[in-house]
Amino acid sequence: MPNRDTSLIVSTQWLADHIDSPDIRIVDASWHLPAAGRDAKAEYQAEHIPGAVFFDIDDISDETSDLPHMLPRPEKFASRMRKLGLGDGNRIVVYDSNGLFSAARAWWMFQVMGHSDVAVLDGGLPKWKAEGRALSDMPPVPTERHFTARLNNLLVRDLDQIRSNIDSQCELVVDARAPGRFKGVDPEPREGMRSGHIPGAVNVPIGTLFQEDGTFRSLDELQQIFNDAGVSGDKPVVTSCGSGVTACIVYLALQMLGHQGLAVYDGSWSEWGMRDDTPIEV
Repeated sequence: MPNRDTSLIVSTQWLADHIDSPDIRIVDASWHLPAAGRDAKAEYQAEHIPGAVFFDIDDISDETSDLPHMLPRPEKFASRMRKLGLGDGNRIVVYDSNGLFSAARAWWMFQVMGHSDVAVLDGGLPKWKAEGRALSDMPPVPTERHFTARLNNLLVRDLDQIRSNIDSQCELVVDARAPGRFKGVDPEPREGMRSGHIPGAVNVPIGTLFQEDGTFRSLDELQQIFNDAGVSGDKPVVTSCGSGVTACIVYLALQMLGHQGLAVYDGSWSEWGMRDDTPIEV
């Protein structure tokens, strides 16, 4: 069986062993769907992994867009990271309170902004807590650190690029939403949004990628899941979802498997499904 790439994910044991290392920075990037009725920042303030700073994907976003948590400008991202004490030379570990949900979005944002030394905590806060590891309610006082943002547009796709790809089929769109939403038989959680999927897309629901403890399945199992969905590696892949969050989980899983040419459709279904000039398959 292939070995997991520890440059992309780390175990709870690894983090516990390295938590006091001077170059390690821990980031809580928890976020919840509006319907969940949960306050991620309040939960972070009540308990978090010691030393973790809070990464708010709604705040660290493009404030000029009417779409949720779109990528911010590089200068805004760099400014927010400096204030969080995250910068050049840091090894960043990102987690969330769902296990692995929004942490992958923050991880991908770091990748897009040119900071590749970042990993996701496999199993996240639930696994950390289940193992009885230390928690804190003390807010860290980060020391500002220089962060160099180098935007890599190759890792991002926009509406026009996805629209053009319907005819060219140069890239395979992989949709991370639940099967009912992908097929158009279940309604979308956001009001006014059409149901269905981008023509030519295939479906890899994120729930299929995890074991019962919230950690990723083995690489062999992940490979089989993608093979069964028609993701062969012959084409570059663009991942999509409801609003660009869970698409990053599929992106992460594919990168773990060694796939090249990966990108995320940032607007995802929040953009595609809200328009009346975008084709939809059901």
